[in-house]
Amino acid sequence: MEYERRKKESKPVLAICYDFDKTLSPDDMQAQGYVQSVGYDVKKFWDEANALAAENDMDGNLAYMYKMMRESEGRFVFNRRSLEEYGAKVKLFAGVAGWFERIKRYGAEHGVTVEHYVISSGLKEMIEGTEIARAGAFEKIYASSFYFNDRGVAVWPAQTINYTNKTQFLFRIEKGVLDINDPAVNDYFPPEELRVPFRNMVYLGDSDTDVPCMKLVHSNGGHAIGVYHPETGDKAKVLRLMRDNRIRYFAPADYSQGGELDYIVKNIIKKTAAYEELERVRTAKKAESERG
Repeated sequence: MEYERRKKESKPVLAICYDFDKTLSPDDMQAQGYVQSVGYDVKKFWDEANALAAENDMDGNLAYMYKMMRESEGRFVFNRRSLEEYGAKVKLFAGVAGWFERIKRYGAEHGVTVEHYVISSGLKEMIEGTEIARAGAFEKIYASSFYFNDRGVAVWPAQTINYTNKTQFLFRIEKGVLDINDPAVNDYFPPEELRVPFRNMVYLGDSDTDVPCMKLVHSNGGHAIGVYHPETGDKAKVLRLMRDNRIRYFAPADYSQGGELDYIVKNIIKKTAAYEELERVRTAKKAESERG
């Protein structure tokens, strides 16, 4: 089988990876229309999904996906179209809609190719229904998803992505091995052949479920950023992440031009451009020394 594999390019690539719920959107995507449509209040829905997981030694994502399928019975057809329609209703933080293209343009102006990725425990089909995904913001969306039968109805989980297995997708991005089933993610790549070394990764997240990705990126020279709700101003989680050395920066989840997050990411782009140019010089000097 042919897989999509991307090679290292002449320009450095900066991969910006996002959690979705409470990172790009103020609330869980399921709580912005779906939960209400099946007659639940949000707390009751999540309490029952979490109880289902606890009582059956069940993965929490499998539990909520099962409950979504179950509660839709007799109310509407649980298919890709309906999930995308719920996704279209998902609210986004300020500035998100224009963020992706603006940051890509800024990167191009500084000789850096910027790519955006989602790594989320939420639902891929709902994310695909959002205005930003439909506008082509993301190189790849890694998220939990359903298998749909020949009538288009969701019948089984296709992928479940939890806080620990999120990290595999960072390795896929690092090596340019983007297909979720491509076994080459386990292959050895010489450091100089890595398409996106961890130093050229940014991970944005909001909570403990992002810790494995944050730690992996941060400990390998990349840039982990904690975000918090700009309206509540509650920094408790990001302050703890900072104290625990999980993140390098934190900022309100406001993606507007001229904001704090905009300032941090643009400076990361400039740092990437400068560092990679020095790395190019170092590599050339090393090769010269080896030739004698």
